[in-house]
Amino acid sequence: MVEIVAFQEEFRQALPNVTGNVDYKIFRETLVRITELIKLSKIDRKVMAEAVRVSQQEYNLSRQAEGKRTKQLTNKEKLRIQMHARRVLRCGIARHLTGDAYREFSCRLADSALLQNFCLIDRLHQIKVPSKSKLQGDEALFEEGFLREIISEVTRQAATQVLESQEDKQALGLAEAVSLEQYFLDTTCLKANIHFPVDWVLLRDATRTLMKAVRLIRAEGLLNRMQDPATFTGQMNRLSIQMTNTRRQKEGKRGRKKVLRLMKKLVAKVARHAVIHRDLLFNRREETRFTENQTRQIIGRIDSVLEQLPQAVSQAHERIIGDRKVANHSKILSLYEKDIHVIVRGKANAETEFGNTLLLGEQIDGIIVDWELYRDNTPSDSQLLKQSLERMVVHTGCWPDSVTTDRGFDSAANRRYLKKQGIENNICPRSVPALKEKMQQATFCENQKRRGQTEGRIGILKNQFLGNPLKSKGFASRQMSVAWAVLAHNLWVIARLPRAEEKENRHPQAA
Repeated sequence: MVEIVAFQEEFRQALPNVTGNVDYKIFRETLVRITELIKLSKIDRKVMAEAVRVSQQEYNLSRQAEGKRTKQLTNKEKLRIQMHARRVLRCGIARHLTGDAYREFSCRLADSALLQNFCLIDRLHQIKVPSKSKLQGDEALFEEGFLREIISEVTRQAATQVLESQEDKQALGLAEAVSLEQYFLDTTCLKANIHFPVDWVLLRDATRTLMKAVRLIRAEGLLNRMQDPATFTGQMNRLSIQMTNTRRQKEGKRGRKKVLRLMKKLVAKVARHAVIHRDLLFNRREETRFTENQTRQIIGRIDSVLEQLPQAVSQAHERIIGDRKVANHSKILSLYEKDIHVIVRGKANAETEFGNTLLLGEQIDGIIVDWELYRDNTPSDSQLLKQSLERMVVHTGCWPDSVTTDRGFDSAANRRYLKKQGIENNICPRSVPALKEKMQQATFCENQKRRGQTEGRIGILKNQFLGNPLKSKGFASRQMSVAWAVLAHNLWVIARLPRAEEKENRHPQAA
């Protein structure tokens, strides 16, 4: 582990004394307790050491690329990196606690003395608030695996038993150590931020994206003979309105086919103009104000849409003109999010959802012990149980005494696996006779009743800490957002648990 440079805390502004608002008081006390948990668990030191290690590695790679010898960072540079890493940790936790998007949180941070104090930016001489882009870039500073390590570290310390021989007792100052004996598991769909994937709407999306890129190129003086790009966007919008209205008309199916043929002709013309302007930008970039990275971004945006356009046109043709179904694995759900799938949930309000499967495991107090966001189309829930238990053992160092899930996790293989590991099986059986037999057991009924709270835990994580739908773009970004949300959620849950001081105040004689 990298040694961090010793530093002294800066003088900070005193928080104003605010009264009359109970919600503010609770939120303030929660942030104070989370600050204490960060110090007691020493995850801030781990974050600073990791930031120094990553910066040193990148610095050496850059010097090697320039043909220079590797060199150690100075203590002054390390100190600057450490202070930045502390603020990144606090800002990431605070943003997910509030549930704000990057832009809204940046504005809220600039206006809130409480959040400035928690995020360590309330300096006496200057308060410098990170912008939305800075916040987004900072959260990608650490890898998902490292965030999983510090989350596991907090969980292990919260589960450390109280030792009467120690003066400090519980590692995080809890009245009682949390229990990892009972394990509750469930899956959900983490929805992607896309509109409902109607086939012909993909052609409209392609037209808008390509014409926006063409407009940027033409604004720099790289012109080719064509109509105003807004004309093509307007034509596609009118065809989209016609496509919607033909459903209510007589001979609607024939009308939809006619409109789709016009859409196909229009999008083919749009694609040709996009290709010409893309080549103009590639060959004559020096004549524009675009940097190399900006040029690469625009060309990549055009190429990404053009690459998927033939499949999108074929998909719409098969569904509307050919009147044939398209297999889920062959569908394009979005031109901008590739790693999402059709997930059949079978719920009353959502027969199917579009996104990625999220596996979530919690203990009795609501602390999330294990999670996994799946990039590929996941197998059935019954095949995820063993993987989750093995991850739990790796990160917490212990097996649970019992496992409770819904009937989706039930299988003969899982029953044999739990029996082999000596774990009590409280999985809801698929078989009705087996369920009737299980209902005679008091422990099974009690755990299944508690399992209902896991549904609420999923709702809290998705709606309060992540946002539903999650607005992060790209699977890697969504994966990082889930890790940050779990970290903020677990600190929030632990901060609300009874503390040792509260127990002593309730029982002064016993203490």
